[in-house]
Amino acid sequence: MRPTNHADPAYFHKVVDCQWACPAHTPVPEYIRLIAAGRYTDAYMVNWVSNVFPGILGRTCDRPCEPACRRGRVEENNAEGEGAARPEPVAICRLKRVAADRKEPVRDRMPGLARRNGKRVACIGAGPASLTVARDLAPLGYAVTVFDGEAKAGGFMRSQIPRFRLPESVIDEETGYVLALGVEFRAGERIASMQQLLAQGYDAIFVGCGAPRGRDLDIPGRAEAAAQIHIGIDWLASVSFGHVTSVGKRVIVLGGGNTAMDCCRSARRLGASDVKVVVRSGFDEMKASPWEKEDAQHEGIPIVNFHVPKAFVHEGGRLTGMRFEIVEARYDEAGRRSLVPTGAPDALFECDEVLVAVGQENAFPWIERECGIEFDRWGLPVLDKATFQSSLRQVFFGGDAAFGPKNIITAVAHGHEAAVSIDRLLNGEDVSGRPAPHVNLMSQKMGIHEWSYDNAVSNDARYKVPWASAERALASIKVEVELGFDVATAYKEAERCLNCDVQTVFTAPLCIECDACADICPMDCITFTANGDEADLRSRLTAPARNVAQDLYVSAPLKTARVMVKDEDVCLHCGLCAERCPTGAWDMQKFLFQSTYAGPKCRDTRAARSRRAAA
Repeated sequence: MRPTNHADPAYFHKVVDCQWACPAHTPVPEYIRLIAAGRYTDAYMVNWVSNVFPGILGRTCDRPCEPACRRGRVEENNAEGEGAARPEPVAICRLKRVAADRKEPVRDRMPGLARRNGKRVACIGAGPASLTVARDLAPLGYAVTVFDGEAKAGGFMRSQIPRFRLPESVIDEETGYVLALGVEFRAGERIASMQQLLAQGYDAIFVGCGAPRGRDLDIPGRAEAAAQIHIGIDWLASVSFGHVTSVGKRVIVLGGGNTAMDCCRSARRLGASDVKVVVRSGFDEMKASPWEKEDAQHEGIPIVNFHVPKAFVHEGGRLTGMRFEIVEARYDEAGRRSLVPTGAPDALFECDEVLVAVGQENAFPWIERECGIEFDRWGLPVLDKATFQSSLRQVFFGGDAAFGPKNIITAVAHGHEAAVSIDRLLNGEDVSGRPAPHVNLMSQKMGIHEWSYDNAVSNDARYKVPWASAERALASIKVEVELGFDVATAYKEAERCLNCDVQTVFTAPLCIECDACADICPMDCITFTANGDEADLRSRLTAPARNVAQDLYVSAPLKTARVMVKDEDVCLHCGLCAERCPTGAWDMQKFLFQSTYAGPKCRDTRAARSRRAAA
């Protein structure tokens, strides 16, 4: 193998698994260290730069960072026997909430505002994608106007996430930070025509209106029992805005996603005593996050799987139950799954109301097809996946409106990228040019055996977040269930982080091949051996490197013609190799990865000036 080029920004970024997995590339270990140090306000601002809504995401994020967390893999490798504890990642999401809840006032840390540059940008919808675009562009001097049909900003964060998960005060606070940056919020103004908006002369338009239409279920009895059958996302919005305050005693929720979990838990709080979630697939195939399913079950809500809806049962136009066909999963030789009837009699579940949460889809009836924006056969806009630009050059999409329903952190990431595109477009530059991230490596050495970060590896299992008592939590739709970590527990959970951004950096000319680092490594992830191709090297390491998704660290040839090969996948970043090395061939260096957002750093201003001069 060729020597590893760790000057490539992607190499060490990929080693920081949590940050690599985060769509917004939040520097997770950096803010966790700040939390451990009690610097909550600094930790909050590190988050705010990347993900815009730390308090909201600290309660509701889909947590793509946590399945990627190295801690879970390391514990899995060290687990022994059937009774071993389940390996669990660091509670990254819940630590984010600690920073948000315990910070000092931050308004004086918000960006200053540049003079207006004469450019006007319209954002349609006041959800996370649009607010991110506004947050990035308004401080640069753009006149940003955000349109939304509701009275308050937040989009689906406000309308579809129940208050027992996300208090309204948190939404008000964090959307308020964005609107205070000189953004004009046109509340109660729902855009009815793209052509009319285009005629108003905006220099750029960002569409972040979400996926506002829930899928229905067209089976026998749907029309007759319509009064007791509700589309899940619409019902959640009605609950959020106080239009629905009660529900029948027996409720069936159809669907296996996070919306279904919010529906069933909300129904329990509105008075339903018998709530069931019924899904077509198996439990493990449900789209809901594992913790969402666990939370529903913790509240006594059963999840019935492999049941396919066949009919709504009604008497005299009133819903009395649902009939389901019982199926099982079978796989063909190619591994494709199909649901096959078992032949068992249909199941009949009695109910008073049904909440249909079987998916969401985009709806753009207000975008005239003759205005120049192309749509695909699924009704989604045809976009450049890197720039989010539509076929109409000044119109961009993001969030659920771009590629279908995802989550808040993905919508934020879309907003950042779209803001870069808009900024480049309105400065006369090629929209497809994407700015490189800012990266650097900084030694953490303070002495021979001392580092500027805490490199002691904690053996603690993941700490649980305390909940409000069931009696109190289930009595009101507005009582927040999770109480958050206290200071002491937050510190202990933060100490579980392995500091994956503090990299082991190897300098081959300094190595005398004493093998001391390989001897002391607690994970056996360092090997000195003859070079070979990747598959061969992975098999010859002291501990075979089986995770091919994580790169090997391969040195230049050493004096004996051997190479140092390190498995990045299970390294604890404990620094023992650097402490043991007698020549300083190993060093612990903090890797800083910062995305480049809209603004002067994202532009090639000289090229733009040349193009304008040529024109």
